[in-house]
Amino acid sequence: MRIIDFADGDGVPAIGQGTWMMAEGHQLRDEEIKALRVGFDLGLTLVDTAEIYGGGASEELVGEAMEGRRDELFVVSKVAPSHASSLGTIRALEASLKRLRTDRIDLYLLHWRGGFPLAETVDALGRLRQEGKILMWGVSNFDTDDMQELMETPGGRACATNQILYNPEERGTEYDLLPWMRREGMPAMAYSPVGQGGSLLRHEALARVAGRHGVSPAQVALAFAIRDGNVIAIPKAGTQEHVRQNAAALHLHLEAEDMAVLDAAFPPPSRKVPLSII
Repeated sequence: MRIIDFADGDGVPAIGQGTWMMAEGHQLRDEEIKALRVGFDLGLTLVDTAEIYGGGASEELVGEAMEGRRDELFVVSKVAPSHASSLGTIRALEASLKRLRTDRIDLYLLHWRGGFPLAETVDALGRLRQEGKILMWGVSNFDTDDMQELMETPGGRACATNQILYNPEERGTEYDLLPWMRREGMPAMAYSPVGQGGSLLRHEALARVAGRHGVSPAQVALAFAIRDGNVIAIPKAGTQEHVRQNAAALHLHLEAEDMAVLDAAFPPPSRKVPLSII
């Protein structure tokens, strides 16, 4: 198992399980729960959700899936910017705990910047951590200047991670944000690591690398995301077979020849690129 360590020493698998756009149909619910549990069995013990996913239905799905297994899992959820006031953050956390059927969240993220001052949100997150209701906190969709501002905010250096869009088609963060996070000793989390809509997975470059290794294009995209040892990928997998393929990607190591193919198709940035957000 490839493990990524947070600054406080807690380690998580380099590939976890995302739940965005899950719990959106009752006919899929049983299979999605089975898929999450298979992932837990395979060591994908980090599970990522958010209060806005399905209006809370995703958290409820995760809560059901992890019943009886809470202590072996690392649960990530997020507060919406519209709730990220001092009191609103605390209320949102309490609601998430209820939906998740747990007394704590391992990592609680500000989903993206909104209208409330960072200092107000950070203070609320710090209080929740002191109370043991969250073990760590972080942010999502923060660009480099946002992160620098956060570091200057009282209590901001307690930030454990920044969850961002990252995959072969979205490499802009390689120019400044990802190097900055590495220097700060802060791992990144990659959402949509296999892209959106399937176009990335149909690209000839991924197919070529996949063919060399006898794997799928999605596994190549996941291996790309986690290749430098400071990124945690959180792909969604709604079926048991899909989650098995994701877990197998932990054992795929891209070689120089593979990266040459991917770099030619998806050139790394040569200048600052604004952070892409979905």
